[in-house]
Amino acid sequence: MNDVDPNLTSGPRVLRTPDHRFAELPDYPFEPHYVNVRLGDGSPTEVRMHYVDERPAQSVPGSGETILLLHGNPSWSYLYRHVIPPLVAAGHRCVALDLVGMGKSDKPVDRFRYTYQQHLDWLAEALFDQLDLRDLTMVCHDWGGTLGLRLLAEHPDRFRRVVAMNTGMKTGREDTSGEGWRHLATWLQFTQRSNPLTVSQVVAGLTTSTLDPAVLAAYDAPFPDDPYQHGVRRFAVLIPLTPQDEAAPAFEAAWKVLETSDIPFLCVFGEDDHVTGGRHDALSGRIPGAAGQPHAVLAGAHHFLQEDKPVQVAQAVNDFIRRTQPS
Repeated sequence: MNDVDPNLTSGPRVLRTPDHRFAELPDYPFEPHYVNVRLGDGSPTEVRMHYVDERPAQSVPGSGETILLLHGNPSWSYLYRHVIPPLVAAGHRCVALDLVGMGKSDKPVDRFRYTYQQHLDWLAEALFDQLDLRDLTMVCHDWGGTLGLRLLAEHPDRFRRVVAMNTGMKTGREDTSGEGWRHLATWLQFTQRSNPLTVSQVVAGLTTSTLDPAVLAAYDAPFPDDPYQHGVRRFAVLIPLTPQDEAAPAFEAAWKVLETSDIPFLCVFGEDDHVTGGRHDALSGRIPGAAGQPHAVLAGAHHFLQEDKPVQVAQAVNDFIRRTQPS
């Protein structure tokens, strides 16, 4: 039986994962926060986006920096549960958003609502119009990076620096003969044909760690059954494969900006990542702000490096902030 919020069914159907699914998640004590954003296409319906907002105690000396943590697919802000506490302890504010269709955020049932542009519109409305976040350090992973890099290109005045992790931004002009693209093709087929799609199995298969059953259950918590998973499934088909893809011009326009950006840019990749194999030159070799930065490739880290090496990830972010703060 689907749990549907009756207040969300007067317009286009939107699902809200019941709160009991998130009860007693291991190592996730964070208080929930929410903003409402427009569903899009002129609909009066709103969707609720969830975010974590953890701040240091006043007695903790810090820089006053705000860190935006963007997850990818098929994860949610739970991915950052071991990264947030050391960053807060270091004096930083951490905001970790759940993309629409993921985590504790609402989940439109119409799968065609999940477009690249709509995800960007939801993010910009939540982060800039609703929360008015500025001077951000963006930490972005997987699709959080693909979306976040476009945000950076369109709103550079909102960001101080970027830490990109196992991510990229394709335009459809890349060579598709490599091993990474074969993995992406396999993932595309898997997401469209698997029923049920068990998210925890995906996460477990892309870490070097052995995840506790309670942790695996936390990754499955947002998705009681298939109608809740349209956002997860749609991400796989949004990657441009040719220059004729409808999103390709927007990616190319973003790259024209990024190729002139001197905003400090750091790559922290996993050595065992199945797509990149730890190679980050597609970003670090093109973005001026990445020149001379101490990019890191973490040994023993797979795609979900926040699970495998959370302490090292937090340390890299904190060190980068300290190194690039104005003197």
